[in-house]
Amino acid sequence: MSERNPAGLEEGLLVLHALLEPSSTLAFSAVQWDLVIRQGRRASLLARLAHALETSGCMDAVPTAPAHHLRSAQQVALRQAVAVRWEVGCIQAALHHVRAPITLLKGAAYLMAGLPHASGRIFSDVDILVPKVAVAEVESALMLAGWQQGEISAYDQRYYRQWMHEIPPMTHVRRGTTIDVHHTILPDTARIKVNTPALFEGLKPLPDHPAVFVLAPVDMLLHSATHLFHEGEFDNALRDLFDLDGLLRHFGKDALFWARLVPRAIQIGLTRPLFYALRYTQLWLRTPVPPEVMAAAQEATHAPVWRQPLMDTCYAHVLRPMHPSSALPLSGLARVALYARSHWLRMPLHLLTLHLARKAVVRPKPPEPPVTPVDAAKQANPPRA
Repeated sequence: MSERNPAGLEEGLLVLHALLEPSSTLAFSAVQWDLVIRQGRRASLLARLAHALETSGCMDAVPTAPAHHLRSAQQVALRQAVAVRWEVGCIQAALHHVRAPITLLKGAAYLMAGLPHASGRIFSDVDILVPKVAVAEVESALMLAGWQQGEISAYDQRYYRQWMHEIPPMTHVRRGTTIDVHHTILPDTARIKVNTPALFEGLKPLPDHPAVFVLAPVDMLLHSATHLFHEGEFDNALRDLFDLDGLLRHFGKDALFWARLVPRAIQIGLTRPLFYALRYTQLWLRTPVPPEVMAAAQEATHAPVWRQPLMDTCYAHVLRPMHPSSALPLSGLARVALYARSHWLRMPLHLLTLHLARKAVVRPKPPEPPVTPVDAAKQANPPRA
């Protein structure tokens, strides 16, 4: 073992090792702790790491300097959880008269449903799903309550409203928080056709939040898998993979969850994202997946033999933390390839050609720094939860 790497671990994946085996951090050097903190912050996993170290009884052994960063991240995550709960209450109040279910997605759903892996989860916005017929009413109600769209071109308006699965993001004029309103989970132009009505049939109500729902356990897993393996956004890929691991471990305690998983993916049309979710959580995070479920998911994809080694190679590069210490020689190429794949899956060739040609010519203005729910909560000074 070298002096620089006494634990014999790959430096590019130190935060992954620390999350999987918190006790391994007891042997970390100062240089390794520095990399862990940097990787964890870049991957939005620092608060989750703090939670893992605390629950495993290893936090007291963490050196003073990294412990400060970890506890600070914990406090930010706790404050964000308070802010998101309050923001969900504001959304509920704004949409109380809308005669349609308001369904929380992703991080807000994990938190409000009380799922274990929501501890230490960092948020940037709140995503909701509503029936397409209710989008106009929901948008109007949110505007009356203070949410507005940012400056957006006529082309982008058309792009969202005609082709995408959501309307343009809306930001609150006072709090600066952002809400994304979805009417399905994949664009209408996508090659995968999602059975959206089936999603609304299995909604689960949130206690103490009338007319606010979350997706059924199997559907929540399928949506999370689709977000990671279809959208082409990899800034928080490792965090999203841990989300999938948390969902599988929690819901997988019920044997019926595993029995329903592949048939439901077939019914909704999301067999390929499910297979990738099961494969890469098992390979990267040692997620326990029943062999028969893995085999059924692979069979349901009907994928050619040559595709899997290629996908394995690409995801071996992009699932790593987005930090220079984690990059491999071909990471940039893998990221571009999967980004191109996501657009290919999202739009037919003629629309994709026109869209990319326009984006190559028209350069958008740099976006304003996002306001997180915790920042907004500080501005509005909500009561303590």
